[in-house]
Amino acid sequence: MAIKVKIKEPDKITVSLSEKNKSDETIELKARKSLAGDILIYDHHEIDIVVMPKEKKILTFAKEYYGDEVYEAQNRFFNFLRKRGVVQYNSIAGSDIYYSMEALMQESKEYNSVQHALLAIARFIEKEKPLMEFEKAFEEQEEGRLDAPAPGEYTEFDPERHADKKGSINPGHYPYGIQNAAVYRLEE
Repeated sequence: MAIKVKIKEPDKITVSLSEKNKSDETIELKARKSLAGDILIYDHHEIDIVVMPKEKKILTFAKEYYGDEVYEAQNRFFNFLRKRGVVQYNSIAGSDIYYSMEALMQESKEYNSVQHALLAIARFIEKEKPLMEFEKAFEEQEEGRLDAPAPGEYTEFDPERHADKKGSINPGHYPYGIQNAAVYRLEE
């Protein structure tokens, strides 16, 4: 089996798979190659994936925010690679960078492990696409619902029902001299 990796555009890497009895298959990834030779893949919406050929390692980082979704995506990703024999099972662990995970790639004398890792990553992204599209559509729908709520989901502002002072809280009064804290600042 021969796998060819080509960088066509600045943000796309093409992986071509061909066997003697099968036709060619082309897979495109939104990726870049770093100065050190690492392959940075940005297709997933929750994690960034880094394939490090020199260290024979695959690393994932949280994209924008941190939470349970990021860990779940990393867990699904490394379990997917583990089941396909791309990474060593006992090497999957948290990395020294916050919200990142890493695993060592399996070594092979017959095949190029980096090319097989890229192919497996492309398969994982294909598998995750419906979930990513659903989550994106759900977020857009929720944003629209919050921006323009349906009648009955909100109340109009009534100034008679909302007074400046309620209960024991005095507006503009801060306890323990906190109001003076804003006066002291460093100006250069």
